[in-house]
Formats: sequence, structure tokens, C-alpha cells
Amino acid sequence: MSTTFPSGKDFPRNWHVIDAADNVLGRIATKAAMLLMGKNKANYTPFLDTGDHVVVINAKKVRLTGNKENQKLYRRHTGYPGGLIEVGAAKMRSTRPDRMIEEAIKGMLPKNKLGKQMYRKLKVYADDKHPHQAQKPVELAIQ
Repeated sequence: MSTTFPSGKDFPRNWHVIDAADNVLGRIATKAAMLLMGKNKANYTPFLDTGDHVVVINAKKVRLTGNKENQKLYRRHTGYPGGLIEVGAAKMRSTRPDRMIEEAIKGMLPKNKLGKQMYRKLKVYADDKHPHQAQKPVELAIQ
């Protein structure tokens, strides 16, 4: 008797929608990262991409706890000397609210090629409209 080992293409990919309105950023990110990695499935394999697609809507209405709205900084570097750019959470919410959620989720995924492949299945939108209705996504509630 031999054990069958599935390849990465044998896993069904479901679509999930997470409404970020009035939900805490960290709780949304952990739930989305778990879905992207496939840890909610019985056939989870650490070295295969078994996860689902995740669509996050209402990114501009996400809630930050404590005083993070005023103190949290998002940093990136241009690659040039002295090219560190720091943007506060309040300004990031007004200019690129989807980037807040993307960075939180990306930080929870593996830091390798597999993590990049999982990250490509994430779609974040600032408003409540998204172009993925044809995939029939399932609404997911965050407690």
C-alpha cells in the first residue's frame, strides 16, 4: 500500500471576503494569513501552497487599538543613501489604506518564495466594492 502525496495543483482554492470595517487590524491580518497559508485545512502541508484566495474590503475603516493611529510608523527605503521614508498611520490611512493591511498580512507570511506566492492571492480594496463577484467569495466574520 502506497501513500498518495498531492501536488500543489490538487488543492481546491476557495475565495473568502473579509470586511475590515470596525475590526482590529491585527485580528484581520492573522485570520487572512491563516487562510492564505491553508492552515485551516486538514491537508495543510508546510512546504506547499494549500491556501485560499482572500479579498479584504473597507480597508480605510480598519480600527487601530491604543494610540497607534498617532504613534505607528510605516518605514520603507528607496535604496539610495539617506533614503529612509517614514509615514505615520494616520497619513497612510488617508493616502494608501490598503497598504496598511497588506503590510500587516505580509509580515505574517513565510519569508521565502512560497510566502510571495501566497501573498499574490491577497486582494485588498479601500472601499466595499471589488471585482471578484464571479468567483463567488464567501463572507467571513471576524470576532
